[in-house]
Amino acid sequence: MVDNEFYKRADEHIELSNKQISKDIPLGDVSASMMYSTARFNSWMNAYTFNNGDEMRAQKKETIEYFVEEYRKMLNDNLDDYIENFNSYMKD
Repeated sequence: MVDNEFYKRADEHIELSNKQISKDIPLGDVSASMMYSTARFNSWMNAYTFNNGDEMRAQKKETIEYFVEEYRKMLNDNLDDYIENFNSYMKD
């Protein structure tokens, strides 16, 4: 379950990424930066829950599986949304 501010925070990240797109910065480059920042933040957030690197290392596989599965669900949901609403979302 998401909190009341979930989509607002997500929209703020998307808005920042949209502002970065230009003739000199392609869409794919902005996407790569956004994915990197998400991975970096999630790594920091995960590290915050451990006492040391050894504990973190012991849970690395499970951590990756968790984040990849959550991303897969979110990507699937958003792709379905764009497929169903393609004409209204992608109007010129």
